[in-house]
Amino acid sequence: MDQNSNRVFEINSYSVETSNWIKRGWEIRSNNFPPEIYFDFPTKTESVSLTGTACSLNCAHCGGHYLKGMTDIKELTSQLSSELSFSSALISGGCTHDGKVPFWNRLELLHELKNRRVRLNFHVGLINEKEVQLLKGLADVVSFDFVGDEDTIHEVYGLEHKLENYIRVYQDLRKHVRLVPHLTLGLKGGIWSGEEKALDILEDIGLDGLVLNVFIPTPGTLYADRTPPKLEEVICFLAKARVRFPKTPLALGCMRPKGSYRQKLDEASVALGINRIVIPTPKARQLVEKKGLIIKRGEECCAL
Repeated sequence: MDQNSNRVFEINSYSVETSNWIKRGWEIRSNNFPPEIYFDFPTKTESVSLTGTACSLNCAHCGGHYLKGMTDIKELTSQLSSELSFSSALISGGCTHDGKVPFWNRLELLHELKNRRVRLNFHVGLINEKEVQLLKGLADVVSFDFVGDEDTIHEVYGLEHKLENYIRVYQDLRKHVRLVPHLTLGLKGGIWSGEEKALDILEDIGLDGLVLNVFIPTPGTLYADRTPPKLEEVICFLAKARVRFPKTPLALGCMRPKGSYRQKLDEASVALGINRIVIPTPKARQLVEKKGLIIKRGEECCAL
C-alpha cells in the first residue's frame, strides 16, 4: 500500500504565506457558511452544442476541442419525442466571429426543453441587450466567462473587444437573469494575466457566486505545449478570493488539470474553504470528513 494513502492534508508543505491564507480562508468559511460542502457529479446535465463542432474563433485554449464531446443540437432534436434522460442542459457551442453563441437560432427548441421542465444553463458570449432580452424566462442561469485583461481577450479569443464590453454584457445579463461568473486562472497559456483585476471589477459591479477554473493545456490547440499556472500560486489565489468574498459561494469548476495537480488542488480547496467542487478527488472527500463537513451531492452543473 502507498505509504501516503492515509496521509492528512499537509498545510506545512506550502509556504508560510500560502499556509496562512489557507488558514484564514477556512476561518472565513467557518464563520459565514453552514458546515456543509457541495460535491457535484453532473450526470443529469446534458452538454449541448448549438453549432456542432463549428466555431469561428479557434480560441488558443480550446480550438474547438471541447465541442467534440458535446451533444450536437441536431442529435438532441431527435430525442425530444421520447422521455429525456437528463434534468438540465448546458446550452453552449462555438462562437460567431464577434464572440457570441447564437442561441437565438434555436429558440423554439430551447423553449420546448423549458416546457419539458429541463433547467437551462447558458453560455452566451458577448451578446447585445436585445439578445439578452431573449433569455428572460428561458435561462435558469447564465455562466459568463469573465476576463480582466485585454491582451488575454485578444490573444486567447482573437477578439478586439475591450474590458468595457465584458462589463456591459455582464451588467445587462445581471438585470434579467441569474448570473454566475466563471474565471479561468492562467487562461493566457498558463500565465497570470488580469485575474486579480477581474476580481476587482466583479467586487465593484457585484456577484452572487463565482466559479473558478484552471487552464488546461489541450492537445491540438495553440496552447498545447504550455503548462498550467503553478499549483501553489493557484491555491493562494483561491484562499485570497475566499477571504475577499467572505459571504459569496465559491466553486471549483470542472475545468482543471488532472493527476497530482488536481489531487492537491482539490484537497487544498476543501482546506481553504471552497463551498463546492465538481467531481472531487478521493483525498478531498476524505478531508471533508476530517473537517466535519456534511457532503451535499449534486447531479447537475455546479452553476445550477
